[in-house]
Amino acid sequence: MEKELIIRSSSDIVDFALLKDGKLIELHKDEDDNNFSVGDIFIAKIRKAVPGLNAAFVNVGYEKDAFLHYHDLGPKLPSLLKFVKRVSAGRHTDFLLKNFQFEKDIDKNGSIANVLKSNQSLLVQIVKEPISTKGPRISSELSIAGRYIVLVPFSDRISISQKIESKEEKERLKRLVKSITPKGFGVIIRTVAEGKKVAELDKDLQNLLNRWTAMCKKLHKAHHPSKVLHEMNKASSILRDIFDDSFTGITVDDEVLYEQIKDYVQEIAPKKESIVKMYKNGVPVYEKFGIERQIKTSFGRTVSMAKGAYLVIEHTEAMHVIDVNSGNRSNKQKNQEDTALEVNLISASEIARQLRLRDMGGIIVVDFIDMRSAENRKKLYNHLRDEMQDDKAKHKILPPSKFGLVQITRQRVRPERNIKTKEENPNGGNEIEAPIVVIQKITQDLERLFKKDYKKITLNAHPFIAAFLTKGFPSVRSKWFLEHKKWVKVLPRDAYTYLEYHFFDKNGKEIK
Repeated sequence: MEKELIIRSSSDIVDFALLKDGKLIELHKDEDDNNFSVGDIFIAKIRKAVPGLNAAFVNVGYEKDAFLHYHDLGPKLPSLLKFVKRVSAGRHTDFLLKNFQFEKDIDKNGSIANVLKSNQSLLVQIVKEPISTKGPRISSELSIAGRYIVLVPFSDRISISQKIESKEEKERLKRLVKSITPKGFGVIIRTVAEGKKVAELDKDLQNLLNRWTAMCKKLHKAHHPSKVLHEMNKASSILRDIFDDSFTGITVDDEVLYEQIKDYVQEIAPKKESIVKMYKNGVPVYEKFGIERQIKTSFGRTVSMAKGAYLVIEHTEAMHVIDVNSGNRSNKQKNQEDTALEVNLISASEIARQLRLRDMGGIIVVDFIDMRSAENRKKLYNHLRDEMQDDKAKHKILPPSKFGLVQITRQRVRPERNIKTKEENPNGGNEIEAPIVVIQKITQDLERLFKKDYKKITLNAHPFIAAFLTKGFPSVRSKWFLEHKKWVKVLPRDAYTYLEYHFFDKNGKEIK
């Protein structure tokens, strides 16, 4: 298995595409104007407590108040409130909690009105970004994620990833981390810590403690509300969370970002520094790696798969619904049951990919093709579970019901990726996936350019249009040459919409 991360940068947006054996499995976007990312910590003011919801609305600076439920307060809330109050007033400067007097824990079944009051200052962390008409979801149980461990202030627990299977390794890591963790802090040991030495764990811990200290120093003069701790930039946070030995390449098309990523990889995995490559080819990086084409074929309502099978993905207010169809595939199996199993297994792999790719969350109901055999239903369930094993989002899969439906719940922490694949129909009517494009407009524009005596013209267009212009005999391009005695170079561009095209001169400068 090979994993590649392809990074495309523009003036204010950075796109990240994760490929597994050349197939797109995740898409991420880092926008400059996203001020409420998962992991950001704010010093905020309680707006009001609502006993009926057992929750509070908190002003974090977003247009809608953030939602803080009682169960997201954390047992050490009184200690946190006391710490924030004293640090903000400048009466407490020892941020490592060694000499801090902890308060009694709150009752886990208590009422929000008994522990929070309006206008109180509180440190809160974004756990779910603003989605649709809702403000962010927040927690006052803070955590700061590192490469190998997660630091949890106001705690004394040492937890460990369930994905580390060896009992001896779990005990070794717990023993090491317990010996280096300062009083007043808890730690969650991440999966990638498996096999690491104490020096690497300690270095990660010290970095997290330094970030905590730097955040606390801001509290004394901080405005309310304001952000006091940024989550790492998207490139570093993605690498921190998904980077492992199976990575074979990281390709970046921006020099500044290239240097940042190279430095970070050199820090977390020095032996892998050489896989970071600067992309300088004239062809756009997403096009070179076939990502644009995969995006266009993966984000429509209908998703095609191998052997003619396809998925139909619908989104309702309450849930996502996915229908599995066998399509017009040729039946090479002996019977209907074998055909259903084959299509269902192919579909399960694609569904696991689609959930990550679109970052679909909430309730997902999948209508697989009915199978009578209990053994086949179990085989499908196990296959889907294995395919979703690498998914970082928390999820739960229920076995197929009597009606052949599989229910999945998947954690939703940010808005779903929704890329528009339909375009305006130039002949009128509703939007369609692949409109028939009129070439006449391109020909008219070219005739205007020929009259201006351009020596060399390059036309960039969608691959369908490029093929229409260049294929066949005589092709449209050949007719242009015969009529005007000038050859037009036609380059396909996967990123373009069907109706988009641009002309360039011999120096590569766009002709308006």
